[in-house]
Amino acid sequence: MAILSLAFKSLLNRRFTATLILVSIALSVSLLLGVERLRVESRNSFANTISGTDLVVGARSGAINLLLYSVFRIGDATNNISWKSYRKFADHSLVKWTIPISLGDSHLGYRVMGTNQDYFLHYKYARKRSLAFDQGQPFEQVYQAVLGHEVAEMLNYRIGQKIVIAHGAGKTSFAMHDDKPFEVVGILEPTGTPVDRTVHVPLEGIEAIHSDWIAGRQVPGLKLSAEDTLKKNLTPKQITAFMVGLKSKLATFRVQREINDYRKEPLLAILPGVALQQLWDLMSVAENALLVVTILVVAVGLIGMLTVMLAGLNERRREMAILRSVGARPGHVLLLVTGESLLLSLVGMALGLLLLYLGLFIAQPFIEANYGLHIPIDFPSLREWMILGLVGTSGMIIGLIPGFRAYRYSLSDGMSIRL
Repeated sequence: MAILSLAFKSLLNRRFTATLILVSIALSVSLLLGVERLRVESRNSFANTISGTDLVVGARSGAINLLLYSVFRIGDATNNISWKSYRKFADHSLVKWTIPISLGDSHLGYRVMGTNQDYFLHYKYARKRSLAFDQGQPFEQVYQAVLGHEVAEMLNYRIGQKIVIAHGAGKTSFAMHDDKPFEVVGILEPTGTPVDRTVHVPLEGIEAIHSDWIAGRQVPGLKLSAEDTLKKNLTPKQITAFMVGLKSKLATFRVQREINDYRKEPLLAILPGVALQQLWDLMSVAENALLVVTILVVAVGLIGMLTVMLAGLNERRREMAILRSVGARPGHVLLLVTGESLLLSLVGMALGLLLLYLGLFIAQPFIEANYGLHIPIDFPSLREWMILGLVGTSGMIIGLIPGFRAYRYSLSDGMSIRL
């Protein structure tokens, strides 16, 4: 303790240099822990996009492609599923519930998804959390819509407003279903998932707006009004995909095999958890690259501390000589310099933690509102403590280098004047 006390007083005597080192270490540690926490929460948020769904079924393609368009609303399906095939598996004895999905249209760049009321009952995210309404209620009529939170917030929509759906999924479309507008009847609470960026309408609504369209074009001379369309049979002929909840988890592979072996139509059933992991593995290269860059930043901070301490040793030769003259052993000088390095590392890590929490306190609402990512302000995890321990150990090891150099200085060397 006496050595640490002496090291503290020595650092106070060189407070300007010590402050620069502390700032460097604090920023490096804060960045490292911030990236680590962002990485972990991004993975958790990604994995929690869909929860409680046993299977996702679509036209036969790739598992990741099916996951992307059905869950993340990215890309398009290679083909559709007939309503007859959907009903066959929806009525399966082992199936508890299903959620049909119809994609292909958009509204001002946001994807429009046709579904039914089972979506609001059974779709879950983030460890089986159910969808909740911030305003309004689920749709009950053909020309009604429920908005994701981001859609309503970014477009400043309110309950009762009319919206027009565009044909196709692009941000700009010249084919508008403006003769059949939808009324906003509900706005969902934020979920941090693609649900926030989706306009939800009834499957019958999707059929209604396309009742006088063929191959992406309105049939000339066959323009049906919104009221006349309601008189038609609006049972869907095709859907894009559907989600499945089973009565027993033990039946998962059995039902999956039945769907994949279905001969009347080429279908693919995937386990969303497995597909999510495969997709995350594809993205892990960028994740690991970011982590490596951050580790290098910390290494640069520690090397900066080493450089400053080595550069200052020549100026401290007389100080070391005086310490030796009053009885300090070479080992004491080694412990003094190493103790200074350890103190700088520990205080720098503490300041880095403080800076991290301050940054999270300020940025957390912005990140959650704009990116749907909740980064909690809680105690460091075991992995973060291990990172801090590694940084502290590295700082102490680095301190041994100038410590050994000071150790080698002799009393006569310190008291002599070099020309």
